[in-house]
Parts: sequence; structure tokens; C-alpha cells
Amino acid sequence: MTARPFVIAIDGPAASGKGTLARRLAAHFGFAHLDTGALYRATAFLVLERGGDPADPVAATQAARLVYPQLLSDPRLRGAAVSAAASVVAAIPGVRRALLDLQRNFAAQPPRPAEGAILDGRDIGSVVCPAADVKLFVTASAEERARRRLMELRQQSAAAILEDVLQDLEERDARDIERRAAPLIAAPDAAVIDTTMLDADAVFERVSNLIARALAARR
Repeated sequence: MTARPFVIAIDGPAASGKGTLARRLAAHFGFAHLDTGALYRATAFLVLERGGDPADPVAATQAARLVYPQLLSDPRLRGAAVSAAASVVAAIPGVRRALLDLQRNFAAQPPRPAEGAILDGRDIGSVVCPAADVKLFVTASAEERARRRLMELRQQSAAAILEDVLQDLEERDARDIERRAAPLIAAPDAAVIDTTMLDADAVFERVSNLIARALAARR
């Protein structure tokens, strides 16, 4: 392994399976993992805790500057209100600028002993780490993603119906794709992985083989 960390960028819409894949790949290759979506959930959480409006650029940007690593594992970040607010603050340019250095620093200097970093989010390959060694865009149909999200919610004993979950995902997709600041987009050189008809093991096998080849080429 060369001195420069090996960086993997994984982008994709909500409930596409990118987070699960990123964690599994990190464990397999011994790389550090950063769920960048947690940064925006943390920002949203801090805004809501202060009684602020997630759509207020000033309040959201101030909150983004206060995000600290320990907050990212707080279970309160997974609440429905925080998740909804996260996509709102993520559309604010000041928030994205405030969190950009944190993400790039993680990629450039992953926590030891990791010799590589995996970041998953919406704009990793296109904006945060455009020089990543491997870029992936993980996606699936809106209907399949809604089904997966519904299963997650029911496992958490949350009451939900498929139609509402699907509508929420479609609205979130629209915000992510249409925002001016770092919209959700597949980088031109990203490998697009459609998981609609694939189970987690099949996706992992395909992607891990791709990464192994890229690692071998770096050595």
C-alpha cells in the first residue's frame, strides 16, 4: 500500500443500500468508514434542539460548524423528524461548505490503523473526493427502496405504510437531485450498481471484486 490512503466514494439515493455496503466493505478491507449523511443528520438535530428552522441558512450553517465526531453515533439522529430535516439542511450551500473540510480530512487522514477510507453520501465522487480510487453509484427503483425502508421501520416497531414511505422517498430524491449545491449525481467515472434485483451478498461480491482489482493496481 502506498502512503496515500486508498479512497472509496459511494454515492446514491436514500435506501439504495449504500450505507450497508459501505460498512461491510470497510470491515472486509480494514478501511475507516464515514457515513456523511450522519453529518447532515447531526446538523439537523442541532438545529431542532435549539428550536430553529432547518430551512434557515444562518441557523443551519451555524449548527454545521458545531458538529463533532461523537455526535454521529447518537441514536437520536435516526429519528423521523431529524431524517426529514437532514435533507433540508443538506440543500443549503453554507452547510455543505462547513462540512466539506471535515469529510476531505477524513479521506486524507483516516483514523489509524486504517490505510484507506470509505465515504458514502450523495456527492462524494462528484464533489468531496473527485480523485477517489474507486467511485460507486448505488441505486435501486423507488418502489424497491420504499419496500426496504418500510421493512426497517417495522423492525423498529414504527407504524408506517408503503404509500407514505414511497412518497417521502420521492420527495427526498427530488430535493437531493434538484438542489443547486452538490446535487445527487453519479460521477462520470463511477461504476453504477443497480441493486433493485440484487441481494446484499451479490452486491458485496461484485463491488469487493472491483475494489480488489483497483487495490492490486495500486500496489
